[in-house]
Amino acid sequence: MGKINIKASDRVFVLTGAGISAESGLPTFRASDGLWAGHHVEDVCTPEALEQNPELVWQFYSERREQGANAKPNPAHLALAELEAKLGDRFFLCTQNVDDLHERAGSKRLIHMHGELAKSRCSEECGQPPIEDRRVYKNLSEVGRCSCGARLRPHIVFFGEIPLDMGMIQREIDQATLMIVVGTSGSVYPAANFVHWARQNGARTVYIGPEPPLNASAFTNVVEGKAGEVMPGLFEVE
Repeated sequence: MGKINIKASDRVFVLTGAGISAESGLPTFRASDGLWAGHHVEDVCTPEALEQNPELVWQFYSERREQGANAKPNPAHLALAELEAKLGDRFFLCTQNVDDLHERAGSKRLIHMHGELAKSRCSEECGQPPIEDRRVYKNLSEVGRCSCGARLRPHIVFFGEIPLDMGMIQREIDQATLMIVVGTSGSVYPAANFVHWARQNGARTVYIGPEPPLNASAFTNVVEGKAGEVMPGLFEVE
């Protein structure tokens, strides 16, 4: 397809997944083998794992913090930040990624539905808000405590937990006239349903990635290619 035309009346909802971060060198979770960066997901990314082996969980996410700090935004991140600069409050970005590459590229109107790597929160969910925390912990004794006394946990939505800000996400999808999905497999819910919700409201839906996602039939257009290669110059704003 040619350029994606964005009209003066359009409201744009963008969903990004692991594929956009993979182009910056960050490992993705591959459901086919159940491994993420060499670990079984159930050992490092579930509430049970946190309870049974908090040291391993913290070791895993400390390694992710190190990798995330060394990664750099790629042209796809920059293209979305530029699009937001043109559209202002008609643009909304929801990412499944826990890294801060979108922010470092300049994005401001965004939420992390699966949490943020550079934050920690109370493991007992006492109600205190998450705190910024970029430390790389070598062992469990270094991990800080909440003001209530409980040990901190990574501010990550584990498998089996409810994604963050779902009410806001639903409201933004309801208002959107164009949904752009970048680098997702279409296998993780509820995010895989977002395109269906948008289509029900009559929105145009565009997928961008190196291969079609599992829910490709729900998109009005599929742009195949690496996001960092095809996204710069792809959007034409009226």
